[in-house]
Amino acid sequence: MKAAPVLRAAGNRSRVEQTLVHTGQHYDANMSEVFFSQLEIPSPDFNLGVGSSSHAQQTAEIMSKFEPIVLKRKPDVVLVYGDVNSTVAAALVCAKLGIRVGHVEAGLRSFDWNMPEEINRVITDRLADFLFTPSEDGDVNLGHEGIPAEKIYRVGNVMIDSLVRLLPAANQCTRNGFPERYALVTLHRPSNVDDSQSLKSILQALLEINEDLPVIFPVHPRTRERIEKFALNAGKLHLLEPLPYVEFLALQRRAVVVITDSGGIQEETTYLGVPCLTLRNSTERPVTVTLGTNVVVGQERDKLSFELSKIVAGKAKKGTVPPLWDGHAGERIADVLQTLRLH
Repeated sequence: MKAAPVLRAAGNRSRVEQTLVHTGQHYDANMSEVFFSQLEIPSPDFNLGVGSSSHAQQTAEIMSKFEPIVLKRKPDVVLVYGDVNSTVAAALVCAKLGIRVGHVEAGLRSFDWNMPEEINRVITDRLADFLFTPSEDGDVNLGHEGIPAEKIYRVGNVMIDSLVRLLPAANQCTRNGFPERYALVTLHRPSNVDDSQSLKSILQALLEINEDLPVIFPVHPRTRERIEKFALNAGKLHLLEPLPYVEFLALQRRAVVVITDSGGIQEETTYLGVPCLTLRNSTERPVTVTLGTNVVVGQERDKLSFELSKIVAGKAKKGTVPPLWDGHAGERIADVLQTLRLH
């Protein structure tokens, strides 16, 4: 979702030649292959096929498989996206080889070092030569960390580019038997799903919500495995397999509320004007709280219930769309790449 707008925009520039590398970190067919199709991303030039493993094993395997590609292609710049293990692994390889790195979605901070993604974000930003930020807080964070201003480019949010492009298709999706009013849930972060008591508490809260407002829950493979492993009760919820992007976007835009621990969904709900309750103690996307529709409720069932009751009563907070979240972030990045004197 983050790469697609940049690939499309850069492909229209005469001076930009692209190589697409898919690490295979997201390996489920519904979470990878169908996204390529719906987002009209070309087939990768290289697929590393890394798959799932521990943080150390995954990062090391990406590095060892990516390095020969960089040595062969000799790129002027490598773009990395977001905050996953693929992001920091590719950045480390390039830094060691003297290849310039552009970080798309730079500057985001939760200030929570218990989040593996926070470590990935900070390291990648320290290594990057071009830092493409989605919002003002990213610029501020990088400035506080001593990143020179000339390395920072505020371009807007590439996630919103994909949303804007595919929203018309989502609007054409039928309800497929779903209720008129519902809560939409996503859940995948280790802090929520890897601990049996935390996951049990969240599922109990969702079951209570489901009594008054049906809960539609596309279940991440990691989360489904944990529910089965811990033998937890989730049977009365509307459990679905992971959904392709367009179908999920259709559910998201029509939801009464979205309950999530995903960073990207906090952004999407802000753009869509849909109330969002985030099941985390912190967020690296504070603009979704200060300007948008997001409320961070942590793992407190009482706060979740209180905020949900306000939403159901029609008293949800009203948000606005942050500046530059306009569907043109990818074009701004391509403009920078075209004008950079990389050699």
